[in-house]
Amino acid sequence: MAEGLTRRRVGTPRADGANGDEADAAGITPPLTRAASVDEIKADKQPLLTLMEETLLLGLKDQEGYLSFWNDSLSYVLRGCILMELAFRRRIRIGKDAFTGMTGVSERPIEVVSGRATGEVLLDEALKVIKGSGTRRTVASWMDLLSGETWNIAKAGYQLKQVRERLAKGLVDKGVLRTEKRNFLFFDMATHPVQDARAKDEVILRVLDTLNLPRTAAAPTRAGSVPADSGAGAAAGAHARYAVGQGVGGQAGRLKLAAITNARFYKGEEGCRFALLRRVCLVAAACAGSVLENPLVHMDMETRDRAVTRAEDLMEVYGHWPFQRESPLFTREIDSGEAGDLMVEEVIAAVISVLRKMDRLI
Repeated sequence: MAEGLTRRRVGTPRADGANGDEADAAGITPPLTRAASVDEIKADKQPLLTLMEETLLLGLKDQEGYLSFWNDSLSYVLRGCILMELAFRRRIRIGKDAFTGMTGVSERPIEVVSGRATGEVLLDEALKVIKGSGTRRTVASWMDLLSGETWNIAKAGYQLKQVRERLAKGLVDKGVLRTEKRNFLFFDMATHPVQDARAKDEVILRVLDTLNLPRTAAAPTRAGSVPADSGAGAAAGAHARYAVGQGVGGQAGRLKLAAITNARFYKGEEGCRFALLRRVCLVAAACAGSVLENPLVHMDMETRDRAVTRAEDLMEVYGHWPFQRESPLFTREIDSGEAGDLMVEEVIAAVISVLRKMDRLI
């Protein structure tokens, strides 16, 4: 599993050499692009874990170190997470043309805004593939191509290979997972059990906040592991009952960003742009990728159903462009109204729109 994997680049990202811009490679911003570069620098202040890594962590079995063998949708969802992550870092946007007002956001092609490297191998590889394509394609088309969900052999070169394994290796580099060999009857396979339990606990707490569940619902899944802010009663019994609406949003069900005390991987999250929208994207990806129920498995069936329903409602609100402002699940903390931010939100809406239709796509 570990063979042929590309090791993560460490250090300050350098400019894409394909641009032929020696000034960027030297860290000097040309005067004509100075404003755009400032936005990119601000956008590069991202959490330590990407959307792809967060979604993978939710689906990963903590002690066994592998994903469910029956999950056939996660790979497709991870490609959507790559596109959303590129949008958050202001590398891609939805293209504009004469028919923009006549087509839905998911039917418009995406284009590369900046080819500057992100420092994440998968993101840089996807960015290079999109930039090198001579054809403008929609979000759904790129998700099909990057995941290999196409019958056209000529398009096989667009596929991103070994995405799950490479994400796991990146999490090993970050100290979140470790690598072990496990025997599966007739073959040995490299697995990646959780090394730093705090990382997954913080991801779960952010999911519970978005689903408006109390943080005490974050029952530990590992012996001796108590999530931050979970309280003394976190170790609830099997099939415990929780009320959706007891979380940080209150009975009104509104979205609200609450910081995680003593956070290790999301320190200062409340000061990052799109922090709340990132949480919505995580819940949407987890729901579409069939890994959302993993952190809810200890809850009773009614609580799980209501939590999944809220996740689907969030996808309905933020899977349209413009966002459904009349919904109680919409909050201005997500939409700043700035022109540069709207560029990011359009891509997010397009990807979530595709995730909502996954049952018909796969």
